[in-house]
Amino acid sequence: MTYASKALETARRVAESQVEQVGQAAEAIVTSLRAGGVVNAFGSGHSEAIAMEIAGRAGGLVPSNRLTPRDLVLYGGEPPSVLTPELERDPAIAHRIYELAPVEPQDVFVLVSSSGVNGAVVELATLVKERGHPLIAITSVSHSVRMTSRHPSGRKLLDLADIVLDNGSPYGDAILELPGGGSYGAVSTITSALLAQMVVTEAVERLVALGQTPPVYLSVNVAGGDEHNKALESRYAGRIRRGT
Repeated sequence: MTYASKALETARRVAESQVEQVGQAAEAIVTSLRAGGVVNAFGSGHSEAIAMEIAGRAGGLVPSNRLTPRDLVLYGGEPPSVLTPELERDPAIAHRIYELAPVEPQDVFVLVSSSGVNGAVVELATLVKERGHPLIAITSVSHSVRMTSRHPSGRKLLDLADIVLDNGSPYGDAILELPGGGSYGAVSTITSALLAQMVVTEAVERLVALGQTPPVYLSVNVAGGDEHNKALESRYAGRIRRGT
């Protein structure tokens, strides 16, 4: 139970400390959706799991896209062999990922990277800001500030974001100490997923407060789920995609 106790403690601290930032992120999303925009969420490596919390899941927003290095293969015609572990460090792929996405000026972006220093995510953040989109980052501030950027500009994700959501994970991510040095028990996925769901649910609640019916997915494993979801997705034809 040691890990569970420490993870819960970290999650509670994150939830309490990020209330204002969560509200700001939710407001940015609401503003985008009301203007006909969608939420574009990007993460690579383990951070892709957080993008999946935001885009295309039950209880979440229908007007959403999950962006990933895999888009180079799914939509860009590249061979699967390009998908190496080092790919997330290449700034050049950000341009292709952005170009392949069905992006409109009113869209909002959520970029997820606990370290916030790899070339692809920093370059994508740069493009997002150059194109005038609101940018929300989910990252570990304590980890990022101790790292040297792997982007030629020397900037990090938290330097570019309009709103920074701090997932509270320590440098190196893990929260349990090994007797001989080092640590184990990663926590960033748990706290980042918590922040992602806090933002989405706050956005939904704000839409309800405005008298709107939020475009929210039902589980496909409940009666009527498929029909409900397909009807909502049809409203965003050409604006959202559901890759594998």
